[in-house]
Amino acid sequence: MVKLSAIQLTSAANVATNLAAIAKILTKITAANPIINNNNDGITGEVNEAEYTQHLVVLPECCLYFGGKDSEQLSLARESVPGNDLCSALGALAKKFNVYLVAGTVPIISSCTTKFTNSSCFFNPDGELIGQYDKIHLFDVNVSDSTKNYCESRFTQAGKEISVVNTDFANIGLSVCFDLRFPTLFQQLSKAGANIITVPSAFTKVTGKAHWQTLLQARAIENQVYIIAAGQEGVHENGRETWGHSMIISPWGTIEQSMTIGEGYITVDYQPEELIRIRQSMPLNSPLNT
Repeated sequence: MVKLSAIQLTSAANVATNLAAIAKILTKITAANPIINNNNDGITGEVNEAEYTQHLVVLPECCLYFGGKDSEQLSLARESVPGNDLCSALGALAKKFNVYLVAGTVPIISSCTTKFTNSSCFFNPDGELIGQYDKIHLFDVNVSDSTKNYCESRFTQAGKEISVVNTDFANIGLSVCFDLRFPTLFQQLSKAGANIITVPSAFTKVTGKAHWQTLLQARAIENQVYIIAAGQEGVHENGRETWGHSMIISPWGTIEQSMTIGEGYITVDYQPEELIRIRQSMPLNSPLNT
């Protein structure tokens, strides 16, 4: 059995505060969905394979620092060093709670040192970093909200490559927020074998209300994949307001679970047989994609 969860946060401009908030919600998730290990630790007798539970948890974009200035994200990336960095802290959470953790995004210093990558980092239950995706499509737009103008590229270096991480239960495609508006990226992830695509996000309230659900369902339907979309929600310290409405969507486009406002989580069972059934009953292989 595999569980899929999305965590919704109202992240602050403070790493310790956000780590504590994530740990608190992970405690609730694992208490409600106990994980049975396959190594028989603490279990009498043999483990029934049907009872062996794995859990994939997705955090929002900027899960460890949000609501401050982009220049502060750059400083945070510069201060991170191996053994005492953001990834180490997130890996420790994955190990403590024995989950696969897609850690939204964290700032990682780029080779030029004047910019950082907005990176989605994927940890296994041993706390090991098994995948990383650097956000390709940066949010440089004008929006009719209190912030008005967003220019992510001022301090962020765009990524160049897609990322699909293979696990023993599914192939996980990684994306981030604004990527959602670019269907070609999702098509590339699907063609590379993705069964599940994660969408950690910090959609603005204005754009989220208009397009969030529509885009998520479209990406799920046209690629016949599970979509796990974990969002930031609420009014943050710098006045920016995010949409929330975290969702887990089936390959048929059905919203299986959603959460509108506040901090918390949603969880569904991953059903690979249903994914296979949908793909076999309605093949979407196109000569243009071969």
